[in-house]
Amino acid sequence: MRKVKWKNVFLLLGSGFLLGFCCYFVGQSFPRTEVGYLKADTPQVSVYDENGNEQQTLVRGRKVAYDKKDPIQKDDEPCYRAMIDDKTVYIKESNLASRIEDTVLEKEVYVRTANHLMDKNLDGSILTLVEKGTKIPVTGYHLLQEDGTVDYYETNIDGQTGYFASKYTVMTESDAIKNYDEENTYQIHANRGNVYGGGSASNLDYYPVTKPKFANNVMPDEVRALYLNGSKSVMANVDEYIAFAKETNINAFVVDIKDEGAPCFQSEVMKEVSPTNYSHAFQSKEEYKNAVQKLKDAGFYVIGRITTFKDSYYAQDHPEDAILDTRSNQPYYLANSYWPSAYSRDVWKFNVDLAKETVTDIGFNEIQFDYVRFPDRTITIEKNGWMDFRNMYHEEKAQAVQRFLMYATDELHKLNVYVSADVFGESAHTYVTAYGQYFPAISNVVDVISAMPYPDHFGTYEYGFKVPVWTVPYDIMNYWGKNYVMKRQSEIPTPAITRTWIQAYDSIKKPKVTYGSNEVMKEIQGLYDAGLTGGYMTWNSGSNLNKYKEQKAAYQKEY
Repeated sequence: MRKVKWKNVFLLLGSGFLLGFCCYFVGQSFPRTEVGYLKADTPQVSVYDENGNEQQTLVRGRKVAYDKKDPIQKDDEPCYRAMIDDKTVYIKESNLASRIEDTVLEKEVYVRTANHLMDKNLDGSILTLVEKGTKIPVTGYHLLQEDGTVDYYETNIDGQTGYFASKYTVMTESDAIKNYDEENTYQIHANRGNVYGGGSASNLDYYPVTKPKFANNVMPDEVRALYLNGSKSVMANVDEYIAFAKETNINAFVVDIKDEGAPCFQSEVMKEVSPTNYSHAFQSKEEYKNAVQKLKDAGFYVIGRITTFKDSYYAQDHPEDAILDTRSNQPYYLANSYWPSAYSRDVWKFNVDLAKETVTDIGFNEIQFDYVRFPDRTITIEKNGWMDFRNMYHEEKAQAVQRFLMYATDELHKLNVYVSADVFGESAHTYVTAYGQYFPAISNVVDVISAMPYPDHFGTYEYGFKVPVWTVPYDIMNYWGKNYVMKRQSEIPTPAITRTWIQAYDSIKKPKVTYGSNEVMKEIQGLYDAGLTGGYMTWNSGSNLNKYKEQKAAYQKEY
């Protein structure tokens, strides 16, 4: 048996005592740092100096290191010391969470702009409409942003659990029921009433909307675009259009994705949701994609156009979503088409899903929604009770149009793509049109608004002109732009870019006017002189290259 060496034992005991003493001393001098996250029921969290005075605010969700030695008291609770950007601050205990998931403390919020409860998958599926002023109980959230706001609140409404976009909420009921800028902006529109049955301007939303600029998708300051109808014959010859455009100031193309009776490629969304559209597609997805890619490779900004609420093939596949003829109990046929109802959220999702597919798989820079309206010239038909619009939420037409564009814009901005809407020139007048378009309400939501003031679509002597207005293209475009569009744009806080469709075809009314380079040049100059300088797009439904060549000088000119 080996003898115990007591000397070594005492040395070990002494070393242990010394180590313990040192650890105790260090622990007292340098307290253990704890790590947590700032939590609050607002995006910003107040922090204080050593005297309890507010020093600054920090973003909710920020990770902080703090210690509990020598806390100060503020509002009867301890505040712990932390170093933030080389400054000593004190944070309330109630503003510290151990997990990032526990940093959002809102228990309820209120809807200030009517919008939708979205499915928890956030795939664009709508559960229900939530009206202005509604109280929303908060049960969770989705995605905390760098500024401390959340993307969506999780909630349960009428037994349905989903997400509601936080940007459409406020903290109090009194703020929710207010209208934006009640005495000025809102009152301008509220005074216009409901003249033609399209809805009241007072029931639309005018809150400021942030217009994004995507770093990886730069929109030209002035878009000058040729229109391509997306048919196989046009897309197969895209090289010729590129060669022509390169000899001009054209820097963009508008390319059809889906027109009424003219689906342009075999879309997967069409295949699943509207097989009749799929079966009538002009070309394969690969052929279409290759043509669009040529435009992009040549340096052009490319806009995809979708005819939205005029679609006979979709109505054939889903008659339950189409405007109904109450006399026959069949979809209503008007203006050579059946019309999916702009009230139908299934129709919304089909068109937006199609847009998403083309952005992701084809590569468009912008999606343009045309026919974002109800059919026109139906006042008598409606008065006779012959049309059932499938209005499940009892909305006015203009509400449905604006809300669709809010939905489309929210969904597509997630993909870093811009959204534009086509409207009739009449929509810039001081009333809501019978088909639900009201220029200010649409302009306030989308990134680009594109009116279609074709000279030969105006009344012959519109606005008191002494000659047929299509014979004086500069005068009619300038008058309309200056006296209507520019005034409507000034009536909202966040107007869209105005990029206007121009007539690039010969007049269809008599006296017949050939629209060559001189006439097109006058149209564009009239718009620009009125202040509509966001660019132009050429409407020539056949995308006739020879016609474009006749007008070449107009597209070479600097305006």
